[in-house]
Amino acid sequence: MLKEISIDELKPGMFVQAIVEQRGNMKIKSQGKVTKRAIVSQLRKKGIVRLLIDPSKEFTPEPESDVDTTLSSQAQDPRSSKGHITFDAEIAVAKQLHEKGKVIQNRMLKLVAKGLPVDLKLPKEFTEQLVGSIDRNPNALMCLTKIREKDSYLLEHSLNVAILLANFAQFIELPEIEVQELALAGFLHDIGKIKIPDSILHKPGRLTDPEMNIMRDHVFHGIQTLEEIGLPEHIIKIMSEHHERLDGYGYPEGLRGEEISKYGRMIAIVDTYDAITADRCYKSGMSSQKALKILLGDSPVKYDLPLVQMFIKCVGVYPVGSLVKLNNEQVGMVVASNESAPLKPVVKVFYSARTQNYLPIKDIDLAQSQMKVEKGVKPSQFDIDFNRYFDQHIAI
Repeated sequence: MLKEISIDELKPGMFVQAIVEQRGNMKIKSQGKVTKRAIVSQLRKKGIVRLLIDPSKEFTPEPESDVDTTLSSQAQDPRSSKGHITFDAEIAVAKQLHEKGKVIQNRMLKLVAKGLPVDLKLPKEFTEQLVGSIDRNPNALMCLTKIREKDSYLLEHSLNVAILLANFAQFIELPEIEVQELALAGFLHDIGKIKIPDSILHKPGRLTDPEMNIMRDHVFHGIQTLEEIGLPEHIIKIMSEHHERLDGYGYPEGLRGEEISKYGRMIAIVDTYDAITADRCYKSGMSSQKALKILLGDSPVKYDLPLVQMFIKCVGVYPVGSLVKLNNEQVGMVVASNESAPLKPVVKVFYSARTQNYLPIKDIDLAQSQMKVEKGVKPSQFDIDFNRYFDQHIAI
């Protein structure tokens, strides 16, 4: 588990994973070993205030002539690394994780397509890192579920389901091990789709009944693949239920009501939400608000109503990562929800719809402001290349 420390706590023998806070304009993005005290001094001079270190990569440095080799052995309080890192500090780490997730997903799909074995260790270690980021600040990775590429749906969807499901699991205070297992189930839930012909998988329109039957087989293909790589049976069960519905009209087994596990009901909600909001090569995704209304409207017939209601509370009326226009014509990205005031999130304002110009980035907590959200918006409404802007100005 990564640990956040101040520059005054940094010592030779530590491994720096990322910069959390710095003063001044010189951006330091590097990571690596702290081999001598001079490196600490250089970082301090460059304005570094707080850093993330990886205790698992600590090493014994070469002795320095005047170094004090007595290091503090004070035990770390495990609560100190949970949920206290700011969005701005975690977003760059989360962005790297998100990209890593797509690379791993792509690698696994290629192996499955060729009938080659998949090493379970890789997705398992990755989802543990993913949950670690959510522990430090859940909003960073949640934000990235909204940064989409139209031609990367298969890669991004499973990654997003893992993020959303882990966040949902933490929100309802499930044990950490179950949060990890749900993240892994989400990350692997659509692995069987690589066995579906591209002409059906990427068809820009409604599938025929025979095509739909072939598409539904992706669940069986996924179950078979995950059994072969040794995924525990109870995690495979979660994955296998993501298309089951309470009324019995889901697939592959047509399970009804209590026959579907609680975690199967959760993954069904999350999978549907992300699929509805996703941009595809042939259509734009719906807004988060419309997706949540659909889930609510289909409950309790198809989805578990209490769980849908908790999921709505988890993601918020204006989910993290979505864009909103304020009543002063400014546009911003939601970076945190206010559970006690769901219509008043924290917004990172960056654009003026009135002047059609980018603004200096500023965080505004609407619960402490006279401004309010006018409506949710999309970048295309303002001809904004938000993905590029996000990479260059926010995820740094």
